[in-house]
Formats: sequence, structure tokens, C-alpha cells
Amino acid sequence: MKIRVLGCHGSDQLLNNNGRVMQCRPCAFLINDTVLLDAGTVGSQLTLPEQMKISHVLLSHLHIDHIKDLPTLADNRAGESGPSLVVASIPEVLDGLRTHIFNSLVYPDFFRLPDVNRPVFVPRTLQVDREWTVSGLRIVPIKVNHLVPTVGFLISDERITILYSADTYRTDNLWRAASSMLNLHAAFIEVSYPNAQAALARTAKHLTPELMGEEFRKIGRPDLPVYVYHVKPRFRSVIETELRQLPIAHVTVLEENLELTF
Repeated sequence: MKIRVLGCHGSDQLLNNNGRVMQCRPCAFLINDTVLLDAGTVGSQLTLPEQMKISHVLLSHLHIDHIKDLPTLADNRAGESGPSLVVASIPEVLDGLRTHIFNSLVYPDFFRLPDVNRPVFVPRTLQVDREWTVSGLRIVPIKVNHLVPTVGFLISDERITILYSADTYRTDNLWRAASSMLNLHAAFIEVSYPNAQAALARTAKHLTPELMGEEFRKIGRPDLPVYVYHVKPRFRSVIETELRQLPIAHVTVLEENLELTF
């Protein structure tokens, strides 16, 4: 399984990180060149031919930093040859896209345009805890604890499974399901705020390093590699320091433009 990191932060920001300029972008991960996991960043990181290779977009929830580049993707694909792009998520997310974004007021309805018989986007409703197979991947959405209806994902190919937490606070079902996967190979877990911002994290339903460590232990796999994402850029250096203090053997704080192969 190949995962390309298009964006992995909790917001857009040009960050001076220890003397190194880093362009932080919202979350989006391209799996095997064809499946986009969340859509916070697309157009600024992919050429048009690369965007045309995407067959499915998998969305965890409706917050803008996870759907921000869907309009750009629609614009770039409109009028191009090729099949419609499948946008897959739980009903609350698909309904929200039509109601609040692609409603012909905020943005054109690319679920009907340019041709109702061959629109840019077609919806695919996912059921929580029910496996869906697409592009050689088995995908199971599992509810997590966030401010809006949100699902994390267990994503498997013929060899391995990875966990994607989505945005979450304390939760249980996702970790329980992950612990049962014998071929679990890596966990992508959000950490948004430093420990000193625990009250804000609780209100916004995000994790701090300390909370992430507590949640990670629920999987029962202390040697499992952890890839941290959704870091708010202004807190990145503090969060990196606090993550190094956790008793977790393998923790990587993701950066844009990385390509991971499992």
C-alpha cells in the first residue's frame, strides 16, 4: 500500500519550523494513486493527470479542512473525459455536501453538472461497521467522537491494514476494532493541540499528545508504528517535543510531500 501525504495539518499556514520554511496544508492522503482519503488538499499538490487518476474520494466528516479542495477537484475535472468520481461517506456527510457546499449558491452542484447523466461527482453512501471494497482496498468506517458525525477507517489490502482515526476525542470502538486486526501495520492518529490546551481539545473534541498516548494503549499493540497528523501548525514544535516524551516506540509526525510504502 502506497500513501502519499498531500496535506497533514489542521490548517493552512506557512510555518518557520526551526529555521526551515514548511507549507502546512489541510489533510488529504492519496492511496495507491486512485483513492483520496479526505480532501483538504488536492489541486495545489497534484497535476491534472494525477487528479484524473483519482477514482474515489473517501471523506471522514464535513469540516472544511477535510473537504476544502473538493470544489477545486470538481472544477479541474469538469469537461474532462473519464468516468464520474465517486464521493463516499456516511449519509450526514453526503447530505451536508449537497446542502451546504454544492448547492448552486456556495458552489455549483457538481453532483448534477455538467450532465445529470454523467456528473463530475456521484455519491456512495457508506454504512458504519460495514465493509466496502473498492480499488483493491477493503474499507470499514467506524464512528468516532467528534463535534459532527465522523468516522475513522480501517483500510486493508491483501497484506496489511492501516488505521485512520479521523478527527476524534476519547473513543473506543475504533481502537477495539483495530486491536482485532492481526495484520494491523500502522496507525494514523490525529493530535491537534499541546497538553497545555487540554481544555480546548476537550471542547473541540481533538487529541493532545497525552490523550493520544492513552487512546493508543487501547489498541494493545505497543510496537505499532504511529503516524501523527492534524497538528495545528502554530503548536507543531511543542507537540513534537511532547510526543517524544511518550512511551511509544515508533512515532512519526507527518509532513507534506512524504510518500509512505507499507
